This record gives sequence, C-alpha cells and structure tokens, in this order.
Amino acid sequence: MSTIEKALQKNKQLKAENSEKSTLEAAQEKAQEIAAGTKQEQVDQSNSPVSGSSVDAQIQSSVTESSATQSQSNVKQEPVISTEETGTLSYETSKEKFIPLTHIQKDGFVSNMGRNTINEEYRAIKRKVLSNAFGPLSKTLTNANIVMVTSPNPNEGKTFTAINLALSIALEQDKTVLLVDADVLRPSVMKTIDQPFESGLMEYLLGEVDDLADVIHHTSLDTLRIIPAGKSHHLSTELLASEKMLESVSEFANRYPDRVVIIDSPPLLGINETAILANLAGQAVVVVQEGKTSLNRLSQAVEHLNPDMAKGFVLNKSKQNNSDSAGYYGYYYGSDDKK
Repeated sequence: MSTIEKALQKNKQLKAENSEKSTLEAAQEKAQEIAAGTKQEQVDQSNSPVSGSSVDAQIQSSVTESSATQSQSNVKQEPVISTEETGTLSYETSKEKFIPLTHIQKDGFVSNMGRNTINEEYRAIKRKVLSNAFGPLSKTLTNANIVMVTSPNPNEGKTFTAINLALSIALEQDKTVLLVDADVLRPSVMKTIDQPFESGLMEYLLGEVDDLADVIHHTSLDTLRIIPAGKSHHLSTELLASEKMLESVSEFANRYPDRVVIIDSPPLLGINETAILANLAGQAVVVVQEGKTSLNRLSQAVEHLNPDMAKGFVLNKSKQNNSDSAGYYGYYYGSDDKK
C-alpha cells in the first residue's frame, strides 16, 4: 500500500470516530434535557396546591363517577311502579292511578260491611253471571267472562248496576274484576264514584297512551281495577271496532282464568257503539227502569244484541221493592240464555 493510500485510510477512520463521538454526545445531551425537564415537572407538582397523590385520587374519583353516570344513563328511567297481586292477577300501574272506594260505601253501593238489601240483591245477580262465565254454559259462549251492562235508554241505572256488579264479584274469594267504562259518549263510571281522570280507553285506542296498563287504575279493593272511558272522540265507533280493541278484549278475556270483565256500555237504542261491544262480550245484562221502558222498546233493544250471547235483565227502581235501607233500588234478574 502506498503512502497516499495509507493517509486516506487514516483520514476516513478519524472521520468515523468523530461521527460516533458526535452521535454519542447528542444522545447524552438529549438525555440531560429530558432529565432536567422531569426534575422541573416534579418541582412544579410539589409547588402545586394539590399533590401528585391527590391528583391520582381525583382522577380515579372522576373515572369512577363518570362510569357511574354512564351506567345510569344506560338504564331507562321508569316511573315509580306499584305492583299488587291477587290470585293469578297482576297489574302494574303508576302509584298516582289509585282510587279509594271507602267513600262510596255510604252512598248505597255494595260493600263488605255486612248483610244488607243491596248486597243481597247483587249476590243474586252475580251468581247467574258467574255461572254463565265459568259454568257449563261458558263452553258454548265466546268470551263468557266478559259482561256488557247496558240499557234500552239513557238514565235507567246501567252505570250504577255495572259498578255494583263489579264490586259484588270483587268480594268473591277467587275472582278478580276489571271494570271498563266503554260508554265513550257519556262516560259515567268515574263521575259516579266521584273520581277525576286524565286518560282512559279512548287515549289508548288513539295511540296517545302506549301501554294499556297506563290507564288501569288500582282501587282500595285489591281484586278490582278500573279503566275510565277517556275523552269523547268523533271516531269512537271506528275505534271500538278496531283491531286494537279486539286484541284488548281478547287480552281481557283470556290472559287470567279468574277474571271477570264488566263493560259499562252505551244504551242500546240509537247508539252504534253498543252493537259493536255486543259482538265482543259473551253476556249482556240489560238494565230496565220500571215504568219507563215499554216491552216493545225493550224488544227492539234486545234485537241489537248478539243472538248467541247470554242475556239477563235487571229491573231497576222497582216500586215493589220494600228495602229496609234506601227503598229506592230493587232488582230482578231473569235470563233468556242463548235466546
């Protein structure tokens, strides 16, 4: 190797050594900068009002709180629910939808306060209704446990009869009752028992209320529930004839084997809605005020009923009644079953 070549090689080695030294020095300087920065950060934290451990605690607390909030936000907020069970019946309604009934016991309604005339009268009526609903005849009827209470004309006492029949059956040991006010033209059930209401059957059929349970009212009698009629609507006939109403009635009739449904229906003469309800019920109780409705009008009224349903008649405000209480209401129950 020549002297020139040796000199060139030596120069290359020196450059390589200088390059490695520069790289090493740069790395050392960078490490020193990082160390200095970390030290300053620790100093800043030590001078902060909140120590590093407190910051960690606050962060952990924030994460926990955030997780709890997220968990709560994922849970659907439901209204407070009160569930009561009697036998096989279980309804769920808001606590606000509760009807006390103690005040009507002194107003001539059926009660559990002992033997009296009106209690005995309705015992006789309900025995026939229950026999039709659950006895041998029930096998020949469609929806035998659904009973519509109606009258030929207005103001013959059908709502009073519907309420008392519901109360009397609810006093049975093994029966539950759902009282439905379907007289959507002249709602009377809630008015008769002196109770306010905001929504009912019509709102459910219109879709303004999503769940039927939202219009079912508990009462102080565990075995009795009430559905108000709701507001009047110009399409009430169509709503009562709707598939939704049919499904609701099927639910009423078939879900619970111990249930009796009492439907306070409009009068028979001149009202289209009543004929629709007559096709949904298995029994009809026709209330007739003595001295008001002629036999001819009564016959015309009965023609609006389904010929395959069981029919009974209640003679209301009978002058022959010698009641030792009010002396005003007397009842007679006859039947032309499957007429």
